[in-house]
Amino acid sequence: MNIFALFEKRVADALGRLANEGKIPSGLDVSRVVVEPPRDPSHGDLATNAAMVLAKEARMNPRALAELLVADLQDDPRVTKVEIAGPGFINIRLAPQVMHEVLRAAVVDAEGFGRSGQGAGQPVNVEYVSANPTGPMHVGHCRGAVFGDALAGLLDFAGYKVTREYYINDAGAQVDVLARSAYLRYKEALGQDIGGIPEGLYPGDYLKPVGEKLAQEHGESLLDKPEADWLPLVRETAINAMMDMIRADLAVLNIHHDVFFSERSLQLGAEDQVKKLIEDMRARDLVYMGRLPPPKGQKDEDWEDREQLLFRATAFGDEVDRPLLKSDGSYTYFASDIAYHRSKFERGFASMIDVWGADHGGYVKRMQAATKAVTDSKGDLDVKLCQLVKLLRGGEPVKMSKRSGDFVTLRDVVDEVGRDATRFMMIFRKNDATLDFDLAKVVEQSKDNPVFYVQYAHARSASIFRQAADAFPSEDFSAAQLAKADLSILTDEAETELIHRIAQFPRMVEAAAEAHEPHRVAFYLYDLASTFHSLWNKGKDLPQLRFVNLTDKDSTKARLALVHALKGVLASGLAILGVTAPDEMR
Repeated sequence: MNIFALFEKRVADALGRLANEGKIPSGLDVSRVVVEPPRDPSHGDLATNAAMVLAKEARMNPRALAELLVADLQDDPRVTKVEIAGPGFINIRLAPQVMHEVLRAAVVDAEGFGRSGQGAGQPVNVEYVSANPTGPMHVGHCRGAVFGDALAGLLDFAGYKVTREYYINDAGAQVDVLARSAYLRYKEALGQDIGGIPEGLYPGDYLKPVGEKLAQEHGESLLDKPEADWLPLVRETAINAMMDMIRADLAVLNIHHDVFFSERSLQLGAEDQVKKLIEDMRARDLVYMGRLPPPKGQKDEDWEDREQLLFRATAFGDEVDRPLLKSDGSYTYFASDIAYHRSKFERGFASMIDVWGADHGGYVKRMQAATKAVTDSKGDLDVKLCQLVKLLRGGEPVKMSKRSGDFVTLRDVVDEVGRDATRFMMIFRKNDATLDFDLAKVVEQSKDNPVFYVQYAHARSASIFRQAADAFPSEDFSAAQLAKADLSILTDEAETELIHRIAQFPRMVEAAAEAHEPHRVAFYLYDLASTFHSLWNKGKDLPQLRFVNLTDKDSTKARLALVHALKGVLASGLAILGVTAPDEMR
């Protein structure tokens, strides 16, 4: 039950009646009208911006329009008070039984409460991680992995049909560097002294098993071959080994993709999709032969001034037209990426979300322009950038990993603090803000550690039911029975605040899904847990507010209904983020 969605419809109906009565123009665009919690809870239960966003189109003073809406809303039996605030915002106070009905809905269907039909089964492709297959996942990949997976979980909860995808960058120069690095380890496995790893190759120990596998399978047969012969073979072996490692690294975070899409597959033989893309773009006049000025800050003498095939990116919102072919006739990375996104669209994904590292910020506009061009504006690409992670321990920077050679791996982090702490804390900050991840603080059992604080709220709610079972061993505390409790007993300010927090969950889910911002779920869960813990502490000082009252079975049932709803929302929210909801904390 989404009380905010119900009243958005109520406001829309009121506007329709006013239009039918000729008091306001008909056909107003109500898409920007929202009903949300007021910023100050003392102002009411709901607030709407209807008069503010429609006044200009209606050619009315916002307050005058608000007065018409107030007159209509006051006739609703669910409403006890409606007021105009400031220039035209409308605050609504509901009868207590309305929120009690929301609470009952959360009790009866704890697992389904907050789930939404917003997505209506619309296919959405969420591509995330997509790290070059040249080594283990590092802590920066970890943030993008968690963000992408949490976003996919959020969209799924909101009713979208989500496909989780990983784009394997296996066609660029970096995988040739990988192959040469693996070949060096192959020679080492055969007993040769390779000395230090030359600059430009990958130095990590993770390539030693690849070299050993090559030695076992090929013996010394690759030593006498020219690079052109051994490179493709070694490259394939190395890429497969790296992808196995990447899948295993992601699995420790319980991240599993539905699709692994190979960049190399776009360029194979007669089915060269990049070539077909360029031919199609030529036919549609999306490309032309032209010259580009040197990039800002680059001297003219360092710039190759040549005529080249350019995509008309500026016609679709980019800052400059973009080349599709290199001087040697091979494809640019951009050309392959366009073909890849066209492939997504052709596979049925008009809605695409890419999760990239912050260092790809300059690539966003050109990719969105290209997606718009090759899909005739039918495809939508939203790119979410994840900023850097500063890894600390007790406030001090963490040293590099020996296994990787020059960075801290995802596996290092999860092994030290666990999956739940890693996932929750990687999302407990907006993706476009730098994240300080302190390995010592995220395992503290205190209010200052958000993941502990939220999980403890779920464990505490479970303990309340154990206490109730001990106190009333013959009593039925099932959801069906708790839904019949007399909720009018819940009159304390702390109790009503918790009810209102629970009621906000469905709206928060839809708003977070629409904005593609899973961090909102983590923030909400922390606030919900804080409200619950405050009520618990209040009960320690005021026995009449305790959840289990040995002398008052009715108040116990009412408060257990509240706790049951809370427990369900906490479990659902944590599941969206891929974090467990424990019944006990150890």
